[in-house]
Amino acid sequence: MNTGTEIQARVTDVIRHHLHVNDHTLGMQTRFVDDLGADSLAIVELTLVFEETFDIDITDEEANQIRTVRDAIRSVERCLRTQRRE
Repeated sequence: MNTGTEIQARVTDVIRHHLHVNDHTLGMQTRFVDDLGADSLAIVELTLVFEETFDIDITDEEANQIRTVRDAIRSVERCLRTQRRE
């Protein structure tokens, strides 16, 4: 079972590796487009990496709401909770 802290750590690791950022530039309020310069393709790819890493399905609607690191963590947590209930 993943705890919130474990999920946060794994999500931030994925972001760091996929978008090539360091710890100093990555905070909970960090915005993918405005702060990290990610384009729409990078965000789609990032979403796919989250799906593979956590073995979840992120809907297009959910993916469109992911704008910050915190949004990504919450999205993964929601998908994991939903998946456990099914």
